[in-house]
Parts: sequence; C-alpha cells; structure tokens
Amino acid sequence: MKYRELKRCNNLKVSEIALGCEGFMEKSKDEYRAMIDRALELGINFIDMYSSNPDFRDNMGAAIAGRRDKIVLQGHIGSTWENGQYLRSRDVEKAKNAFDDQLKRLGTDYLDIGMIHYVDGADDFETVFRGDFITYCKELKESGKIHCLGMSSHNPVIAKKAVETGLIDVLMFSVNAAYDMQPPSENCEDLWNPENYKNGSDGIDPDRKALYELCEREGVAIDVMKAFGGGDMLNEQYSPFGVAFNEYQCINYCLTRPAVVSVMAGCHSIAEMEKLVRYYDVSKEEKDYSTVLSKIEKFSLKGNCMYCGHCAPCTVGINVADINKYLNLALAQGEVPETVADHYKLLEHHASECVACRSCERNCPFGVEIVQRMKKAVEVFGY
Repeated sequence: MKYRELKRCNNLKVSEIALGCEGFMEKSKDEYRAMIDRALELGINFIDMYSSNPDFRDNMGAAIAGRRDKIVLQGHIGSTWENGQYLRSRDVEKAKNAFDDQLKRLGTDYLDIGMIHYVDGADDFETVFRGDFITYCKELKESGKIHCLGMSSHNPVIAKKAVETGLIDVLMFSVNAAYDMQPPSENCEDLWNPENYKNGSDGIDPDRKALYELCEREGVAIDVMKAFGGGDMLNEQYSPFGVAFNEYQCINYCLTRPAVVSVMAGCHSIAEMEKLVRYYDVSKEEKDYSTVLSKIEKFSLKGNCMYCGHCAPCTVGINVADINKYLNLALAQGEVPETVADHYKLLEHHASECVACRSCERNCPFGVEIVQRMKKAVEVFGY
C-alpha cells in the first residue's frame, strides 16, 4: 500500500485505496470486524462513512474499537436518519443530533474529517455557506470534534466555489474518465445518463480541469467517489465509452489526477478488497488507461497530456508527466504559485535538460507536442 498526505490536515497520511461504506450494509457485526481486520492488514487506513444508518454506525464502532488511532475516519455533516431512512438535511439542530449520534455510536470523540454532506446546487451552496450551517461546521473544527473540514459534491462549479472560500481542507468528488468529459450539472444523475455521452466530447471538461488544478495549488486533497461509475465503467454494455475499463485502469486514472490522494471503493467483501490492493502488483500494461482512451473515436483527447506516463522513459530522465502537470497549474493561475515552484524545483530533472530527441512524442498516445511543452516550461519556470 502507498500513502498520500492531506496537506491541510497536519499532513495526515491516508492509503491510496480506501473504503466507502456501501459494501458494509446488511452485514453482521462479526463481518464488519473481519473486513476491518483485513483492511488494516492490507494497509487500508481510510474509511468514508456517509451513511447515517444507526446499525452501520454501531457495527463500525464495534469493528474499530481499540484501534481508533490506526484509522482515518471521514464522516458526514448533514446526513441524518429520520423515520427509519436516510435524509440529507440543512437543519442545524438535526445535523447536530445526527453528528453527536455518529460520534457516540462510533465510540470516538472526534472525526479526522467532517464532510459537509453533498452540495451540488447553487441554492444549496448559499444555504450551506451563507448561514448557520457553516457556522456549526466551524464550531465543530474549533472544538476538535472534527480535525479537518470537507465537502462532497458531483458538480465541479459548486465544488470550486467551496474550495475558493478557503474553508475546505478535503473534497470528496466523483472522478472517472467518463465523468471528466461531462459539463457541470446540479443534477448528479446527469453523470449516469447515457444520452449525455452519445455525441462524444472534445476532451476533459474545463470546469473539472480547473477544479483539480485549484485543489492542487491550494493543497486541498481530493478523495474520489464513483471511480468505477457505479460499476458502469467495468462493463462494456454500460460504459459510456462502449468499452470496458478494468478496476486497475480506473484507480490509476484517478490517482494521476492533480490533488487526488485516495480512491474510496465500496468493497462488498474481503475478496474485493484483496483484488483492488493487487493494483500494486499488476503490470504497468494492466493498469494503463490510455490504451482504452486513445482508441475511443468519439472522445477527442488529442494534444492533451493525460499524465499516463507513456512518454517514459525519457533519454535524460525527465519526468515529463509531472512537468506537464506543474506547467498546467502555473498556466491556469497566470503565474507560478510558490507551492508549484517548490514542487518543480524538487524534481530530479527539469525541462531545460530536454535534448529534443522526441522519443517521448513517439510514445505519447495522445499526440502531445512534448518538446514544445518543455520549452514552455523553461519559459515559465526559468530552467
């Protein structure tokens, strides 16, 4: 297992492969314990708990008892339970009661990340960030009941507005190759609608690209939901592209996006967890998402660096994908942010070392003019 840092959360380290809570539903207390046992053995230390179901919280509390310090818990603010069913609420009193109930049932006095439960619409954004709800969230952080504040969303425009407030430390966002090519919408169901994919796309939606780059610059960590599109990406019949990805290609795609630290997977069994963690053992070819994307005629990614790493190996050792990533961040900002400059400086080799042999361009499946990009990087960074 590999780990990445939540930069705005005292550099807390979380596993690149993490657990969503969908797979725990309808299981017994013993099954919860067995799944958490195996997750920790595999190196998984990060769990999202969007569900407000009391049975889920009770069973999870029993499963993590005695090892709370080994697990990074991400719980949701505004996910409530009423009349035997889940309800998203912006009523502060209901949110408080649900949050306190969550801590009690989990057997902990804090959450590592308190996640404002999903905000997709402009009106909802105003309700959350211009009223008592955000005041309550700030109080939770100030009191130590949450150590970091996050928000979940499917809408890149709304997510970007939230990050721009400066209040968000972690963003839970829906990421996969198909969703990245769809424009923003207040209705997250649009991401699943096959009609929205039938005419193809000119590439990654600029609002999503801008969101990822903003999060990278500001140190806001993204943990990914819907990496497999609810399973659609893994099935040729349901995939928006008409071709199936495998789990490792989906994970690799997400982990190569700027600011992404972890992929939340809704594993339903120990076997599924073990399969996903084999990501670190499978061949480079088996997790190469570019072999799928480069062959999809309706979706044009020509000229766009997808950070897939096919340009390697560089004859002089340059990490072309990383340089392209930092260059994109700088160009999007219109200047070189200090954090981006530091990341670039720490690279073992820099764009100025490019000898223009074009070996990378011959390898690139997306037709990126890499030599020109290296020249641009020298212009921007100075070396």
